[in-house]
Amino acid sequence: MLNDPSRVVLSSSHSFRVGPPPGGSSESGRSPTFFVDMTHPPQQHLQADVEAQLASAEPDVEVLLAEVSGETLRLFIDHPEGVTLDLCERVTHALAPLRERFALEVSSPGTDRPLTKPAHFHRFLGRHARIRTREPRDGRTSFTGELVGATEEEVTLAVDDGVVAIPYGAIARSNLVPGE
Repeated sequence: MLNDPSRVVLSSSHSFRVGPPPGGSSESGRSPTFFVDMTHPPQQHLQADVEAQLASAEPDVEVLLAEVSGETLRLFIDHPEGVTLDLCERVTHALAPLRERFALEVSSPGTDRPLTKPAHFHRFLGRHARIRTREPRDGRTSFTGELVGATEEEVTLAVDDGVVAIPYGAIARSNLVPGE
């Protein structure tokens, strides 16, 4: 395992290009945005496709998030033994059919781990998270607090001014808050 537990990235936007360059240019220095569109079927189908392709090649790999930005497919993965550069490379090679359609970035979740499924929220009960909603709720679209509940329908956060329950379908982005 690499010594830096915060993030391992095998990125097409740097020197590890594994797909066609988007627009013929490369970019660097950008931090991925954690975006969860739980109601957008094409994104869900893409994530399910990635999970199915990895099921036989890398059965212990969990796909936390698959997101498309332009011509780039970003994957955030986890593994019980941690994410190494070697694992990112194996995942990249196992997804050869997708590399024909997208430039591919494979990354560990880092300290600001995306939360995209009910099981993720449940696993991190007691930790602090930031949730951004699609539409304002009580005049706000951003909530940061302790994860105190997670069902199949909603997540519950203890925020500064009380407790708020947010249905998963209302979530635009969510991630753990590092250091809290």
